[in-house]
Amino acid sequence: MRRFAADRAKKLVLSFQRSLYSQPPFSSCAAAAMSSNPLPVTVDTINAEVLKCEYAVRGEIVTHAQILYCNFGNPQSLGQQPITFFREVLALCDHPSLLDRDETHALFSSDSIERAWQILDQIPDRATGAYSHCQGVKGLRDSIAAGIAARDGFHANADDLFLTDGASPAVHMMMQLLLRSEKDGILCPIPQYPLYSASITLHGGTLVPYYLNEATGWGLEISEVKKQLEAAQSKGIAVWALVVINPGNPTGQVLTEDNQREIVDFCKKEGLVLLADEVYQENVYVDNKKFNSFKKISRSMGYGEEDIALVSFQSISKGYHGECGKRGGCMEVCGFSADVREQIYKIATVNACSNISGQILAGLVMNPPKAGDESFESYSAERDGILSSLARRAKTLEDTFKSLEGVSCNKAEGAMYLFPRIDLPQKAIEAAAAVKTAPDAFYALRLLDATGIVVVPGSGFGQVPGTWHIRCTILPPEDKIPAIVTRLTAFHESFMAEFRE
Repeated sequence: MRRFAADRAKKLVLSFQRSLYSQPPFSSCAAAAMSSNPLPVTVDTINAEVLKCEYAVRGEIVTHAQILYCNFGNPQSLGQQPITFFREVLALCDHPSLLDRDETHALFSSDSIERAWQILDQIPDRATGAYSHCQGVKGLRDSIAAGIAARDGFHANADDLFLTDGASPAVHMMMQLLLRSEKDGILCPIPQYPLYSASITLHGGTLVPYYLNEATGWGLEISEVKKQLEAAQSKGIAVWALVVINPGNPTGQVLTEDNQREIVDFCKKEGLVLLADEVYQENVYVDNKKFNSFKKISRSMGYGEEDIALVSFQSISKGYHGECGKRGGCMEVCGFSADVREQIYKIATVNACSNISGQILAGLVMNPPKAGDESFESYSAERDGILSSLARRAKTLEDTFKSLEGVSCNKAEGAMYLFPRIDLPQKAIEAAAAVKTAPDAFYALRLLDATGIVVVPGSGFGQVPGTWHIRCTILPPEDKIPAIVTRLTAFHESFMAEFRE
């Protein structure tokens, strides 16, 4: 069964790779297309930007290869259990009649019952199936703002918050706001999470890449960002924003405070919106670094609302909670004029509102049980157990990659991924070219075919030309990691022996 799935995935991804090399030109002859095809819409008549858009982590190879997923940040699909307190509160909010039953006190903790009452009192008519305010339930935004203020030590305003169905819609909202044409650009890290390249393409803008320095642990160097900014401007591109992903995806680095200050100063000096992807803020696995939000850094530098435009993206999908399917996210918007904020609000109204379950979970994530609450000890044990296990898995996989011939791998400081570099033999590169496949995709396909392990080729995230990588998650269950290590090691040794000069 595994071989069948791998074979099918291999054929599909080869077809996908070939399509990248031979995309049909966009045709404006809609009538001609329709005359040869009875269907009114064809790939020749749809938006050309959709055809250009790529999203590597959800390609056809992973759609059909239901085997060992090491490709996507989807924790609960790999066995991670949801946080009990969060789910208890959510269940009670969705079925409030339970709150009036005596037996509920035997099944649910007292603080989850109390929290559910508090949340329901904030929702009009206690109707979790009704639309909310387009920015999200005001009481939940108040709760999240309080959590942000406690995290950063600086005031947060509920009116600056937009609750969204995960972080992705929030990113799309900002791209829709900032991009008018292909002459508008956004600075993005390379490697980058393909949401950014995809959304920039879909909204008709230009991605302006800046390369992270692999030799310094995927460091962000202001000199490189400045060089790329000036190069884009020399081509007539108006660059509006700088995307920073911290902790990094797919690279797993955590920025230092000094580096963050440099970034804030650069954005201030160049008049750039700082788009801060901070969805992995709980996922830090090293003792010498910690997460600091860019808002905290900018405020500690003395910059206020009028000094720098800053947008922070959060999500309930990552962290220790991993509630990907509940689709909850939060965008904090600071430093925009009243008339621009009105336009952001207008975009939000088009989407009506985000789902209420995601909003509730976003509020709970920023305000979990506190010391003295009945659920605090069990909540803390679940949270710490998940994060410590992720740290162990990251170290094991990092050590494995470092032990392989021709492979180098920076330390997994945070997030949920490793992005090892593979120095592929020339014969392997030539074999990949013969089947019109990128060399790292060729390696990933061979790995899938031989072992059932699914990783994502680095070419889906961007990389320095002539280098090849794969992105591997640290999410498979801890008891499955030894099997992954064994299969991966045996495959790599065999692959290198086959193609060695």
